[in-house]
Amino acid sequence: MELNSKYLSNQIEAKTYKFWVDNGFFGASASPEEKPFSIVIPPPNITGILHMGHALNNTIQDVLIRFRRMQGFQALWMPGTDHAGIATQNVVEKDLVKKGLKKEDVGREKFIKLLWDWTAKYGSTIIDQLKKIGASCDWKRTRFTLDENYSDAVNEVFIRLYNKGLIYQGNYIINWCPRCKTALSDEESPYKEIDGWLYYIRYPIEKSQTRTQDYIVVATTRPETMLGDTAVAINPDDKRFKWLKGEKVILPIMNRELKVVTDEVVDPEFGTGIVKVTPAHDPADFLLGKKHNLEFINIMDDTAILNQNAGEFAGMDRFEARQALLEVLEEKKLIEKKEPYQINAGHCYRCHTIIEPRLSRQWFVKMKPLAEAAIKVVEENKVEFYPERWKKVYLNWMYNIRDWCISRQIWWGHQLPVYYCENCRGEKESQLEIPAEPSDEDRKGIIVSRQKPDQCPVCGSKQIIREKDVLDTWFSSWLWPFATFGWPFTKSDQARELHEKELAYFYPTNTLVTASEILFFWVARMIMAGLEFTGEIPFKKVIIHGTVRDEKGVKMSKSLGNTIDPLDIIDKFGADSLRFSLMLLASAGSDIYLSEEKFLVGRNFCNKIWNAARFLLTRINEKEINIKDLNLDSLDTPDKWILEKLNSTIAEATRFLEDSRINEATKRTYDFFWHTFCDWYIEMVKDNFDSKTVKVLISTFVSILKLLHPVMPFISEEIFQLIKSHTGLAMEKSIMIAPWPEKKDFSFDQEEILPVDKVIEVIKEIRNLKLALGIPASQRIKALLKANDKYKDFFSKHKVWITRLAGLKDLEFEDSLNRVLFKTDNIEVNFSLESIDEEKFIITLEKKITDLETQINRLSGKLKNQGFLKNAPSEVVTRHKDIFNELSTKTTRLTRLKQAFKD
Repeated sequence: MELNSKYLSNQIEAKTYKFWVDNGFFGASASPEEKPFSIVIPPPNITGILHMGHALNNTIQDVLIRFRRMQGFQALWMPGTDHAGIATQNVVEKDLVKKGLKKEDVGREKFIKLLWDWTAKYGSTIIDQLKKIGASCDWKRTRFTLDENYSDAVNEVFIRLYNKGLIYQGNYIINWCPRCKTALSDEESPYKEIDGWLYYIRYPIEKSQTRTQDYIVVATTRPETMLGDTAVAINPDDKRFKWLKGEKVILPIMNRELKVVTDEVVDPEFGTGIVKVTPAHDPADFLLGKKHNLEFINIMDDTAILNQNAGEFAGMDRFEARQALLEVLEEKKLIEKKEPYQINAGHCYRCHTIIEPRLSRQWFVKMKPLAEAAIKVVEENKVEFYPERWKKVYLNWMYNIRDWCISRQIWWGHQLPVYYCENCRGEKESQLEIPAEPSDEDRKGIIVSRQKPDQCPVCGSKQIIREKDVLDTWFSSWLWPFATFGWPFTKSDQARELHEKELAYFYPTNTLVTASEILFFWVARMIMAGLEFTGEIPFKKVIIHGTVRDEKGVKMSKSLGNTIDPLDIIDKFGADSLRFSLMLLASAGSDIYLSEEKFLVGRNFCNKIWNAARFLLTRINEKEINIKDLNLDSLDTPDKWILEKLNSTIAEATRFLEDSRINEATKRTYDFFWHTFCDWYIEMVKDNFDSKTVKVLISTFVSILKLLHPVMPFISEEIFQLIKSHTGLAMEKSIMIAPWPEKKDFSFDQEEILPVDKVIEVIKEIRNLKLALGIPASQRIKALLKANDKYKDFFSKHKVWITRLAGLKDLEFEDSLNRVLFKTDNIEVNFSLESIDEEKFIITLEKKITDLETQINRLSGKLKNQGFLKNAPSEVVTRHKDIFNELSTKTTRLTRLKQAFKD
């Protein structure tokens, strides 16, 4: 059979994927006779382009789905995409800017049409790229978070939560992005350390005859916000400033009188111990403002430009105003000093602009009532985290959960199902500017409805307007595990029946695979939503994989220029090479350190599999092979040995995959194929391809392909089809629907199989001894062997392949040896070394041992260093330990060899 000399992935992958899709192999349906297994894809943003994090995440999901599909489950991988409100709007806005326009220039209706046009053209790009890595999603089910039926679910949830009193509107300090001009949740505003300054500013005190001091000093990192100060605060236990209570403090520049308040939250160690209070521009000050009934003065608009409340600095950008204000303060000699200071500043998770805490009227969800049940199911291990350490992280966040700001001031997304009666709203409108706890009175004039009402149900007015804000993107994606099945079933009776049936069958889903950075954004909220709206957990297991980093340990990022494009790797090496390399590196949630060279291991493994297939298929002449009629009793010992090794590999790989330990399953299968099947078994039998051995070879190889299929779907399918066509084997139409291999009860006599392992041990040691003695691997030498009758008979029977694999010209059997270079159970080995200068050899050997001991001592010191063990990446520590063990083994072998020559 003629096969290409190399595995050409670019000629195989596209046609193979089309074959799977055309035959509907990815589909799943509710089938009472079969067990369900379901995963919902973390919906990628429609603006997304496949990156290595996507490749890792989706390969893990695909491995689990393909494995369960082969096990006979109805395996559903639910696909879809997220509308990505802020990100998508930014992309389309940038296109408008190129034309000299803003979204306001075209209007909301036309701008939304542009967004839909962009989505139709580019929104499926990442889906097409996921197909390139082999993702076996049920694509006919693909959902989009702005689909009509999905929007029904979003509105239903909003209305239910509002009617339950869990959604409210209020004027609070929120995270505001001046670039995106929208509110952000705490989770969308990650904090980063930046270099800044701590400014010590003098605030005048009204003169007094009993006091000589005419100013106090406060410290701030954001001097521009002082224009909105309405108080200064001290700790009541700080004796230094008890005198300040009752004094009249004046705000510089603005000449506004400030209140002096005392509060336990003030840190006496920060700055001078006196802090400025800006209730409208700082979260902590906001709480102080409400507690002490302070005035709230907003000094910025939605682009962080200072407004009329900032006096002479109105119209300036916040940072421009900072510099201008500092110059004025310097001129007035009101800056006492400044010192470098590390500022922990929130940044927009989309555009990375420094966020501005801002008093704003927004919509919120009360989270504590929803969190109670979601805490309980995790504490009771009804939802399990892998690795388990994430359980503690999840619970810590849930115990301290804060209300969720869900309104966004953008146009792309789910517009809130909220309407206002202008007549009822009237007086209440102005009152909403005052921060206060939510109450029933706040609902005056608010109508929450799926459709616009004809008139106000309270006063009958027809002056009804709709809320312009849209919902946070995560408000739609937290419904993903059940809304993707058509919940809340608002369509026709027939569709409702199907959706209800499928939700009951596939939900709760089995496994969620995700990255740690969306644990709070998404995972925790899905658990809360699932319990609140279905009464069930959304998934039973959460697998949190590590972060993809470059080889220096830096997280991959486009801005840093250290990314590796998975599509480039696929073009160069193939999708299977990408997938295999990632799974080999992805161990138990640990971070992955990548360089392009690390994908060579996948490329090389593909070539090894392909070459093994070429070797077998070009050597096998039989056209009709029935591997099911294999007579186990008539098999030769190496055949029984490989079947026994295959059996244990199947058992271990299956157990690892069932425990979601994909990395370990991948390693186990890799080691068996390369080092057991290829390096040993094929080499043992290559000179004797009788019909029994051919059946063992083919059946073992087919089982290996099945074990490899979840990780390496393309090459395993291609070779599966080649074997089927070449041998006439009655096999399934595709390997992906073939049954997963099962451990068989061979009941072989272990004593009969044991000699194969002993022979391999002897061959390895002979190779090592030749290397230690400086004898080239290609140089044939004679070995002398002493063994008991059982091993002697086995060595004699298989002398041909043993001498070939050991690099010997002959193997002689002796009753006694004058020197033993290697010894194992009932076997002793010596070499016939007439040409070796033994005295010179011992000197060389001692030098090698000394060099090895030096390296061992250096490594030992490093591995005892707690700083190294704590700070070095786990991959680096593991590599050092492996090298230490390898060097120790070499030293032991050489020491034993030296002693043998001395004896």
